[in-house]
Amino acid sequence: MENTPPCPACQSPYGYELDGKLICPECSFVWTLENSNDEEPEGLVVKDANGTILADGDAVTIVKDLPVKGAPKPIKAGTKVKSIRLVEGDHNIDCKIDGFGSMALKSEFVKKA
Repeated sequence: MENTPPCPACQSPYGYELDGKLICPECSFVWTLENSNDEEPEGLVVKDANGTILADGDAVTIVKDLPVKGAPKPIKAGTKVKSIRLVEGDHNIDCKIDGFGSMALKSEFVKKA
């Protein structure tokens, strides 16, 4: 197929068509031609420290000790947080942490549990 669009995952120009789907030989990403015209994924996309996509209601684990202003101790690495809510902004996770209350966290400091 001439003028194959670049891979949405890695932007490789070497994608090829097979059985009605487009395949990237560099990263093995598979997509359809209908999806290739979308520049921005639908909705808010938030990824954890490992690159896993998070969703509202997921449970996450803190990956490093996080100091909290006004609290005598930090949130320890390994603390599990249930029922997160994704929001726009720098701190893109709203949650409640036992012993600390409502918090806003950055997704780069959590991993999906």
